[in-house]
This record gives sequence, structure tokens and C-alpha cells, in this order.
Amino acid sequence: MVRILPGAPDGTRLMNDDAWMDAALNEADRAPEHGDVPIGCVVVDASGNELSRAHNRREVDADPTAHAEILALRSAAQRLGHWRVEGATVFVTLEPCPMCAGALISARIARLVYAATDPKAGAVDTLLELGKDSRFNHRFTVTSGIRAAEAVARLQQFFAQLRNGTR
Repeated sequence: MVRILPGAPDGTRLMNDDAWMDAALNEADRAPEHGDVPIGCVVVDASGNELSRAHNRREVDADPTAHAEILALRSAAQRLGHWRVEGATVFVTLEPCPMCAGALISARIARLVYAATDPKAGAVDTLLELGKDSRFNHRFTVTSGIRAAEAVARLQQFFAQLRNGTR
């Protein structure tokens, strides 16, 4: 059972946000093993059951669309047997880009929880607010900043190693 924490600023932070973000961070840790940026995603249904998880696979799959969110949504939809992932919460370690935010809208998710903002491509809060835009046929709620420092540390370490040639 999921309960709302008392005193949450927006009334939407759930008791298990930290635990699910931990799962997304653990999934992110798998991406650098094959040269991908450490971004992880977990999709959880309205009952609190995990539907899927994925990490970035753009490099290993040679696929520009192989973002963690896209892969996790595909897997969740296949598990459900239809493209609508209604009622689900998506936990991701970095604010989604425009492609991924669009996929979240198309999948009809209920809620997005992300760790770190993305100043270069963030399409949920930073550069755009696609999940809140009333011109789309679906909107979702957003909780941000959950375990952000841990997500940022992984990204900084990955890119430092890339610059130093140690990756």
C-alpha cells in the first residue's frame, strides 16, 4: 500500500519514492558497463508493483531512441498487452528529454518522478513543460529532486572518465 507522506510540499510524494528511485539508480549503474550514459528508469503500476525497468542502451544498440524511459515504457506496455500504461508512475534518474516526455504523454502515465534536472534537454520542467501542457490530450503530475545528488554524481563521474579517456 502506498501512503502520502505528511508535510510533502505538493502532497504527492509517496513513501516509496526513495526506494523506487534507488531501483532506478541501480539500473543506471548498468549503463556505463557498455559505454552508455548512466540513466535508469523503473515503471510502477498504480498498485505499487514493478512493471519494468531499463537503462540507456543507445551506444550498445546503436539506436538513438534507446533511452531508459522509452525502453522501460515499451517493456511495460508489452507486459500489459497494450500501449496505454495508465495509472503508472515512472521513476527516472534524469529529467526526460522531449522524445521521452512525449512518450510519457502517449503512454498515458499518471505520474513522473525524476532525480536530476537536465539543463540541456529537460522537457518536463527545465526547457519545456510537456507533461503539464494543456494543448496535449494527456497530462501527468511531476515530482522532482528525489535523490538528485546521487544521480548527478553518477553523471559527473561518467563524463569525467570520458573526458580523461579512462572510460
